[in-house]
Amino acid sequence: MSSWRRDFLAGVAEIAPVLVAVLPIGLLWGTLATAKGLSPFEAILMSAVVFAGSAQFVALEMWRDPVPVLLLTFTALIVNVRHVLMSASLSRHIEGIPRVLHPLVAYLLVDESWALAERRALTTPITLPFYLGLTLPLLFSWLISTGLGAFLGRTLGDPSAIGLDFAFSALFIAILMGFWKGRSTAGVLAASGAVAAGVHLLADGPWYIVAGGLAGAAYAAATWSPEEAA
Repeated sequence: MSSWRRDFLAGVAEIAPVLVAVLPIGLLWGTLATAKGLSPFEAILMSAVVFAGSAQFVALEMWRDPVPVLLLTFTALIVNVRHVLMSASLSRHIEGIPRVLHPLVAYLLVDESWALAERRALTTPITLPFYLGLTLPLLFSWLISTGLGAFLGRTLGDPSAIGLDFAFSALFIAILMGFWKGRSTAGVLAASGAVAAGVHLLADGPWYIVAGGLAGAAYAAATWSPEEAA
């Protein structure tokens, strides 16, 4: 087996459990999109262009006629500003990927692929075939599931009624536990969670997402030591 194929299949194997969670979330989003008046084509196009589940759900919550384009754009920017932090983190591990392909790397980057790529980087360099194996199945699964949800509409029922809307969150929490390093990790999670919860209670909108991410990064920077990094 060639190294390219081996790395690609390794990426597919890493992302496979995540794909199980993609299906109900994508179906839910597609169903909600058609309820807001989007056609199946528009729903699939939005999933392809945005490719960010959290931003897409927030956009649907704000969707009305006429569409508040500027407000939706600004809100999506705020929700996805965490990608700046994730991209900066991942950039340390993709020296082997040609720079001309870095925009593609950025487009395919989502929370789950970032976490799994970072975990891989703890022991093995990130190669292009591994990254494509990690991210392309996630992209296609998202497009297919949101498309199915949009085409089938309300005939699917509401997946959130049985808690399937929590599938992504539960999966990401499990992935994060792979980074556990004791008290330092607990401090980052506590700082992020406390600040995010506080901002969510005090301010409307998605500001809690940004605040939680910045709080965790600030705590990590303030308490970092070479001994812990080793």
